[in-house]
Amino acid sequence: MGRSAVEGLIWTAFEATLTVLGRPDRTAGLKSVLVTVKLEGQRMRTLLMVMLGAGLTCALLAQEDPLSTEARQAWNRTNNLVVAAANKMPEEHYSYKPAPESQSFGDLVAHTANAALGVCSGYMGERKRAGVNGSSSKADLLAALEAAAAECDGAYNSLTDARASEMIEGRRRSRSRLGTLYGNTIHIEHEYAQMAVHMRANGLVPPSSEGR
Repeated sequence: MGRSAVEGLIWTAFEATLTVLGRPDRTAGLKSVLVTVKLEGQRMRTLLMVMLGAGLTCALLAQEDPLSTEARQAWNRTNNLVVAAANKMPEEHYSYKPAPESQSFGDLVAHTANAALGVCSGYMGERKRAGVNGSSSKADLLAALEAAAAECDGAYNSLTDARASEMIEGRRRSRSRLGTLYGNTIHIEHEYAQMAVHMRANGLVPPSSEGR
């Protein structure tokens, strides 16, 4: 194999490595370095193998902890929607109920804050409660959501795939760490879906439908 062909393979390995690392912008600088490399025979082949190995290693590292990463992404998406909905709904509509037996919008926000904080603080070892209810002010409810989000961020960020199947004690039964956090996300998604109905009934577009 001629030197130009080998250099082409090395350049391909550089590009693959930087793409995996999310830094394709660095390719121009590395190309200027590569063209100055003057190696022959075995040394060139050795460099090629090193670079290909680096690209493979980076690809494997990028796939590390896919379960916990997806769980964290799902939580972030759901939490962002809840917070956006709670901010967008005017305080005068926090007492709105679609039917007399339904929860008010404020009830939903309070339940979300209390439930998320309870699950995530319990996951971290000490169960807490936000201490808000449907009649709390919008400011207090937003503060409670913020506190719950901070607690949950700590819980989700601490999860790794290696510990995903570990069993921990919940309020009703033992569950895996991954199952506990996914259960929390699913619950909060259910609360958000109800918030969206309240918003539509008051002429507001829910955050998940904005821009459509």
